Amino acid sequence: MSRKYVYLFKEGNANQRELLGGKGANLAEMTNIGLPVPSGFTITTEACTSYYENGERITDEIKEEIQTAFKKLEKETGKVLGSSENPLFVSVRSGARVSMPGMMDTILNLGLNDVTVETLARLSNNPRFAYDSYRRFIQMFSNVAMGLDLRMFEDILDEVKQKRGVKLDKDLNVDDLKYIVGEYKKVYLKEKGEEFPQDAKTQLFYAIEAVFRSWENPRAQVYRRMNDIPSSWGTAVNIQSMVFGNLGETSGTGVAFSRNPSTGENVLYGEYLMNAQGEDIVAGVRTPNPISHLKEQLPEVYKQYVNIVKILEDHYKDMQDMEFTIENGKLYMLQTRNGKRTAAAGLKIAVDLVNEGKISEKEALMKLEPRNLDSLLHLTFAPEGLKEAKAIATGLPASPGAGSGKIVFTSERAVKMHEKKEKVILIRLETSAEDIEGMHVSEGIVTCRGGMTSHAAVVARGLGTPCVAGVSSIKIDEQNCEVEIDGKVYKEGDVLSIDGSTGLIYAGALKTQPPVLSEDFKKVMDWAKKYKALGVRANADTPVDAKTAYNFGAEGIGLVRTEHMFFDPDRILPMRKMIVAKTKEERVKALETLLPMQREDFVKLFVEMHGNPVTIRYLDPPLHEFLPKTEKDEKDLAKATGLSLSELHAVMESLKEFNPMMGHRGCRLSVTYPEIAKMQTRAVIEAAIKVQKEYNMNVKPEIMIPLVCEKAELEYVKNIVDETAKVVMKEQNCEIPYTVGTMIEIPRAAVLADEIASVAEFFSFGTNDLTQMTYGFSRDDAGKFLPDYYSKKIFETDPFARIDEHGVGALVKMGVEKGRSVKPNLKTGICGEHGGEPSSIDFCHRAGLTYVSCSPYRIPIAILSAAQANIKNPR
Repeated sequence: MSRKYVYLFKEGNANQRELLGGKGANLAEMTNIGLPVPSGFTITTEACTSYYENGERITDEIKEEIQTAFKKLEKETGKVLGSSENPLFVSVRSGARVSMPGMMDTILNLGLNDVTVETLARLSNNPRFAYDSYRRFIQMFSNVAMGLDLRMFEDILDEVKQKRGVKLDKDLNVDDLKYIVGEYKKVYLKEKGEEFPQDAKTQLFYAIEAVFRSWENPRAQVYRRMNDIPSSWGTAVNIQSMVFGNLGETSGTGVAFSRNPSTGENVLYGEYLMNAQGEDIVAGVRTPNPISHLKEQLPEVYKQYVNIVKILEDHYKDMQDMEFTIENGKLYMLQTRNGKRTAAAGLKIAVDLVNEGKISEKEALMKLEPRNLDSLLHLTFAPEGLKEAKAIATGLPASPGAGSGKIVFTSERAVKMHEKKEKVILIRLETSAEDIEGMHVSEGIVTCRGGMTSHAAVVARGLGTPCVAGVSSIKIDEQNCEVEIDGKVYKEGDVLSIDGSTGLIYAGALKTQPPVLSEDFKKVMDWAKKYKALGVRANADTPVDAKTAYNFGAEGIGLVRTEHMFFDPDRILPMRKMIVAKTKEERVKALETLLPMQREDFVKLFVEMHGNPVTIRYLDPPLHEFLPKTEKDEKDLAKATGLSLSELHAVMESLKEFNPMMGHRGCRLSVTYPEIAKMQTRAVIEAAIKVQKEYNMNVKPEIMIPLVCEKAELEYVKNIVDETAKVVMKEQNCEIPYTVGTMIEIPRAAVLADEIASVAEFFSFGTNDLTQMTYGFSRDDAGKFLPDYYSKKIFETDPFARIDEHGVGALVKMGVEKGRSVKPNLKTGICGEHGGEPSSIDFCHRAGLTYVSCSPYRIPIAILSAAQANIKNPR
């Protein structure tokens, strides 16, 4: 049996979303439940896939099906496409299986030509309406189907309005519109080298191809990457007989929501225009009326519409976004879909629908978009300020939130200005671990390089600080403390505002508003905790991070990056003395200075976690990252160590590495310098004992050895940990139950996970490094070339933002399976940035991990995502 590529609306239903797209499935469903829907048919998503598989060509088989469906549509309406007596006019619209508002293209009034426009004028007894529809069609068709610049047509329209002394399109008379049609056709002839197509069937197939092509336009590609929509899905095309809202004052068009999409309030919310078509509302040329006003203007239509709204919301059990047209006082429904809504409205609607008995708690959770919760947890710009603001640059929305401040170009300057109570925005080419203090005091961070999982992005999310990364349009001159943006120079001290939720940068200060977590938020989080199976922990390095994470519902800390603790001004000097020490004795002496500081750090973290497990990763980065970067710091270190500057430079030169990511770091440091692991173990165990004794709180430290690739390597470091812990517990006469595990972040470790598990007591997958090692990409540099991979369809998504299930994911699964073949109850987690990304969390659930760990401000996202994963695939 051959595949069916075209379905009349009456042949489909709401369950065929994958085949008919969201719009087509809903038009079919509305038709089947008896609502007034103009007749039409849907060309399936599989036809779109076929179009691309056949070199962007519609096959003869599909063309034949379309023509057969058209004949049925003509029979149903009693009209014929292109007829000079009783012409049929149609709209051609896209319809992907998930809503992609504004991403793809639409053409209205198709079928109009020099003959049918006269017929329409006669039949409607309204020549002005006919020519208004024709000029709209030429404009849309030329732009959407043939790629001509819309501005050429708008300029003609504006010029005629100016000559006539009118402001609105509706004030133009029929002669004006006939003139405009003629001018539009001249533009088409000049640009395309041929007359505007008069054959309606030719128009139709051009339009269908245009919608298929729009599936791969740049804005649709970006939207798909942002929302995890595979390009293989394709879009359907909906051909629907036209109803005209621009026939006169008893005709109109509008869009309405069954509930307020901004607040979630259960009131009809929307607007409409009389004597207009859909694009008039979108274009914003005329001010629409609120939907409530329709009650006075056309009371019977309003009453019918309110009734339909109730039918649709009850039927779909969700807030609906509905498009409608009124033609000569008769109401037609053109579309319904589950409406886009703000995060706050989404929570309220979900809770209200449960309270109204329309859906269950599980159904309510599945209706929510986890990523949207981000916007509730951070400062945002006040809407009134954003209306007037114009963005001067765009980057990647790497960490959500909003912030304004004076720009600075070094971490040191950020700290100094912060001490003077100045708000700052830190702009860097890229950040590194040494920038942590400046990042911590900044209102926002901007980097010219890097992507969504660059150092800046990862740290900023952990701090809850807005970050816009990879702003390649910024030219930074750190020496002169200035940047050039879009031809304008901004110097240190100039004020910028950044929006880490959108990636936009603005000149000047914009007003912000604080987040407020509603009772709806708390209720939804309670439901999510009830239905999830995965544990959710936080990546947290400071007491503030830990407290934030715990308050958001974290069940422990899955990653403490101890290196971030050594960059404080009172610690960096002893750290540097330890690194450049010539003897073990000198090194131990420097470490003894750091010990009480590190111990106190761990005490605070344990206290903030209230007895939940805390996973502490031992020193990970290469030592050269801690070395001085300024002449002053070099002199201070030389003085503190008694080294000459030339001796110091020689030591620093010896520590440089060609590829530090694969160099002397992680567990390799403890192999070379066992005293580092001894100091950190003493700090962990002494802190745990102190908290147990002084706070009467049980502590569960989990010591994590990073970058292990070999069982013997882990064994060596674990022996140091165990021997040191034993000594400390004997000294303090106190037992502390601790475990020693490792990060699986090298492919070899995943392959040999069964051997490593014989020594490790838990695994945590460091998927940031595991992705780098598996792909051979640097996450800080890949942003330069990945856009080429997207445009050439080599990749659909950034593997650093969403876990690569086929490659990196296969290593994770292998690690879990091999590890548990040795230790069936082996605890396994993930602590890379993927731990806060919804589709990656779904993978972690399916892969059987014990927990995910993510930035504190992503905890609610992770909890909701984990609940959704378990509802879809119960453990």
